[in-house]
Amino acid sequence: MTGVRAPGLRSDDGSILPLVFGFFAIALALVLVVTAATSLYLERSRLYTLADGAALAGADSFTVETTVLGAGGEVRPRLDGARVRHAASDYLSAATQGRRTPVALVSAGSPDGRSARVRLAEQWRPPLLSAFVPHGVRIEVEGSARPVFW
Repeated sequence: MTGVRAPGLRSDDGSILPLVFGFFAIALALVLVVTAATSLYLERSRLYTLADGAALAGADSFTVETTVLGAGGEVRPRLDGARVRHAASDYLSAATQGRRTPVALVSAGSPDGRSARVRLAEQWRPPLLSAFVPHGVRIEVEGSARPVFW
């Protein structure tokens, strides 16, 4: 009874090639998006590490301040914004030597005189999708640190 078909019904014979190509396109798009997301996460983590290191270098640039309270005095570290910026800039120039993408020191200082705050930025470009994002995406991170003084 092969080859006999009811009148008006179409054959369900066909090619699954368009379906395979469609699934392949979806899988390729998923791989590209996951690769870009992973690259962005890793670059942001590297930038956080640089910001934390620069903030720590800035926090180590403290001066000692003595305050007189009654009969005794208190000795504590004091941070200056210009010294924090200079120390963070020196750290960045040493840490980013030989790096392909430049890292910008957006701001560095000490808002309260007790902690160092550093903000860094860079342009991130996706590894496989650069044609779709030619100028990249700006990433900004902030790190802070306090001097430890015993």
